[in-house]
Amino acid sequence: MISSLRGTVLSAVGTTVVVEVGGVGFSVAVTPALALGARVGDELRLHTTLIVREDAMSLFGFATQEELDVFELLIAVTGVGPKSALGVLSVLSPSDVARAVSTDDDAAFRKVSGIGPKTAKLITLSLAGKIIVTEPTAQHPAAVATSVTDSVLAALVGLGWSERVAAQAVDETVVVASDAELSSVPVLLRLALAHLGPAQKTGRS
Repeated sequence: MISSLRGTVLSAVGTTVVVEVGGVGFSVAVTPALALGARVGDELRLHTTLIVREDAMSLFGFATQEELDVFELLIAVTGVGPKSALGVLSVLSPSDVARAVSTDDDAAFRKVSGIGPKTAKLITLSLAGKIIVTEPTAQHPAAVATSVTDSVLAALVGLGWSERVAAQAVDETVVVASDAELSSVPVLLRLALAHLGPAQKTGRS
């Protein structure tokens, strides 16, 4: 089992990154946000799981262990394959998934391409009691924003940006973000990555 990878990014296109480890290039399926943040030549660390099928072996990678844990819960649901599970995490953060399950909000999963009403409902039923919301539902808005920005900062550092550059990007993104954007890790991460643009990852800690 390949549980993690740390190496140099050889390419990053769409939802696939190729990471060179010890002279071997590993093709890894990732979320669009992660692929967007990966820069050729930079170091990238991924939490991974290897999916073995009769006709293929596929490696899926995530910036955080929490995302990997949710991915593995999703693929255990009947009718949810690895690609659909990756699609869920491309749209929803682990906390979003937990919240949708806890409130029986199957509509959140129907937004994902390839997941129909029956499968969406099955996800909420199958994951009930197996996944919890990490932030208290009665949290103050300012505390929610802090939790989200901390998660985005950790994700950017996990993608290879230095903590200094990542923190600056998050701070500058927060200034122009709406309240709704500040409450979603995936949305704020995409905004921060867009803000970073072609900037170089310097001063990596």
